[in-house]
Amino acid sequence: MGKRMEIKKIFVVGAGTMGSGIAQVCAQAGLEVVLNDVSQDVLDQGFRGIAWSVGKLAEKGKLADTKETVLRRIEISTDFHATDVDLAIEAVFEDLDLKREVFKRLDTICPTSAYIATNTSTIPITKLAQVTGRPEKVIGIHFFNPVPMMDAVEVISGLNTSEETMRVGLDFVAQIGKEAIRVETDIPGFLLNRINLIGYVEAIRLLEQGIGTVEDIDKGFRLAFGRRMGPFETGDLVGLDVSYKGLMAIYQESKDIRYFPPMLLRRKVDAGQLGRKTSRGWYQYEPKG
Repeated sequence: MGKRMEIKKIFVVGAGTMGSGIAQVCAQAGLEVVLNDVSQDVLDQGFRGIAWSVGKLAEKGKLADTKETVLRRIEISTDFHATDVDLAIEAVFEDLDLKREVFKRLDTICPTSAYIATNTSTIPITKLAQVTGRPEKVIGIHFFNPVPMMDAVEVISGLNTSEETMRVGLDFVAQIGKEAIRVETDIPGFLLNRINLIGYVEAIRLLEQGIGTVEDIDKGFRLAFGRRMGPFETGDLVGLDVSYKGLMAIYQESKDIRYFPPMLLRRKVDAGQLGRKTSRGWYQYEPKG
């Protein structure tokens, strides 16, 4: 077998929290990055967030390069161009139709040698791969939020993903200083979210039943399980709507009742209480946090 491709340039589609985080860790690892979004405002906001985060890491002496060097590696663009990239990573909303549209376009513009990855947390890789002419080169590379701080990255094989592509994915994760969790079967929710979301659902049900408060359940997770954040703090960070969609996607695919979103989560999403981004979720957030 020949030498595997070394990833030098990546194209990230979607400049929200996840996409901008992925762009940041890749630039910190010395890769060239094109960060793409349909909205210039989202791109500008994403880049400001990257600049702030890289600045903080530089202040703490945790960067190999200067802040300016890292930021110079990132190009932001509303143009869908990826003629010389080695890897494209899709990080748009958890919507199957939207993701399939992005994959069709990536298949058209990326060189035939390039690999295409998705950061989805719940949508089967195989469903996205089948709209391309290179399903063997499509892979799941699922980062966790916040990307710069979280070391684990799931690398997921679709039904048609080649072992060569899996190796490229695993090598890429190591290249950017993260730890790969290999997922052999393409099931919705993959590995870690399947475990984590069950705990989140149970925490909400215990809250609904009045058995514990939001604060006490979170405190218990931090003190007893050594978690940095409890399930409700994490839920507010991720977004209640994101968790709801993830749970529904797993439930619809598996028909496993354990993943059906509890009533309280459904009502909070209906009320627009989505977590930190709306200043209210399981907690209320003042402008200063």
